[in-house]
Amino acid sequence: MAAPPQLRGLLLAVNALLRKRRYHTALAVLKGFRNGAVYGAKIRAPHALVMTFLFRSGSLREKLRAILQATYTHSSNLACFVFTYKALCALQSYLQGETHQVHSFLAGCIGGFLVFKENNNINSQINMYLLSRVLFALCRLGVEKGYIPEPKWDPFPLFTALVWGLVLWLFEYHRPTLQPSLQSSMTYLYEDSNVWHDISDFLIYNKSRPSK
Repeated sequence: MAAPPQLRGLLLAVNALLRKRRYHTALAVLKGFRNGAVYGAKIRAPHALVMTFLFRSGSLREKLRAILQATYTHSSNLACFVFTYKALCALQSYLQGETHQVHSFLAGCIGGFLVFKENNNINSQINMYLLSRVLFALCRLGVEKGYIPEPKWDPFPLFTALVWGLVLWLFEYHRPTLQPSLQSSMTYLYEDSNVWHDISDFLIYNKSRPSK
């Protein structure tokens, strides 16, 4: 079924506007908001679904509400951050007439403070995810620039040993310092596996189901 002439005309006008270079910067900011919202929902929804049904107690309605709330928070925060970051980068470039590396740093700092400053589970997970990758990238950059001597052997096995040793030590003796979701995962792996009553909660279920 063909679209009405009015709709076709509107689409043509919108597409013509989107192709105008003079509006590219502003439109890129808007599309950044769109991509942040979509990407945040894609990342958070499946993660929240799995973690909620694995580890969260409560009714189905409460679980669904928690999934939707986590997805909305992640999606909206990421959308707002991308919008803020791209807008601030564009503003700095416009004011100075050119782009500098410090623009990205300053825009990221301001956007991060404005959007992710609330200390909640979602923001903590996002920031810790980024921190691990930032540290990796800074080490690689240091080697690339010559500030850090290039290792003569692969340091990854030593890094792996330290990470797993530290996280298990923290879990066993300083558990409250770990993020709640990590505590839940490690409890399932290392503590729940110490308890069973029969074949049902040894092999089929993690915990025995209450008798009716």
